[in-house]
Amino acid sequence: LSQIWRIIRLTDWRCCAVKWHDCAVCDARRPMIKLANNEISVRCAICRSTSITLSLVQVLRQLQPGVEAGACYELSARGPLLNYLRKQYPHVSCSEFYEQVKPGDFYNGVQCQDVQCLTYADRSFDLCTSTEVFEHVPNDQKGFSEIYRVLKPGGIFVFTVPLEKAGQTIERASRNSAGEITRHLPPEYHLDPVRGHEPILVYRNYGQDITNRLLSAGFGRAEIKPVTATPWPFTTSVIVAYRD
Repeated sequence: LSQIWRIIRLTDWRCCAVKWHDCAVCDARRPMIKLANNEISVRCAICRSTSITLSLVQVLRQLQPGVEAGACYELSARGPLLNYLRKQYPHVSCSEFYEQVKPGDFYNGVQCQDVQCLTYADRSFDLCTSTEVFEHVPNDQKGFSEIYRVLKPGGIFVFTVPLEKAGQTIERASRNSAGEITRHLPPEYHLDPVRGHEPILVYRNYGQDITNRLLSAGFGRAEIKPVTATPWPFTTSVIVAYRD
């Protein structure tokens, strides 16, 4: 019922449309549904991938076969992206972040990981992926450094965040070592499906300088790939960072 209610809230009946288009996740032509005039409201009718997931997978397919073998880590434990990765890669790890659970422990069968202090060993993965995660990480530099640490040499980090056209990232909030949050701008929230669509705080609005943040974390190269993966002109920026 909660999912049905969320779909109803997302829907702008004046913009609803269905078109057939290539789905990168299904690897076939599928009916694409548009519920409203924005990228999050477009998805494949079969695998339910949003345009964000479709764009990330399209980039992954372009990068193959370079990262088609080996171990993969996805920073979520549900959804079409994880289903796709499990079909493509022989070893896939996944996790969620729960504040009340120690990193590395399991909660309801799902491993808890804090991307700021991952429990995985150095050089564990050939590929790491995430969608719309790092804007919610208090210290993203620690998070990027941890992803770099657990990637093998030659490994790739492919991910999305809401990305502004402006050059510079805007810090909206920060959190100190005691867990106290300081808001530098009016609070902004996104809904978290893992926690019943409760609002979670946005710590920053990323700009085009996100590539510099990745280089500062140790990556040898980083690029932003604009992708339009649906029949409607919604472009998602997919960020790719390469470990030398």
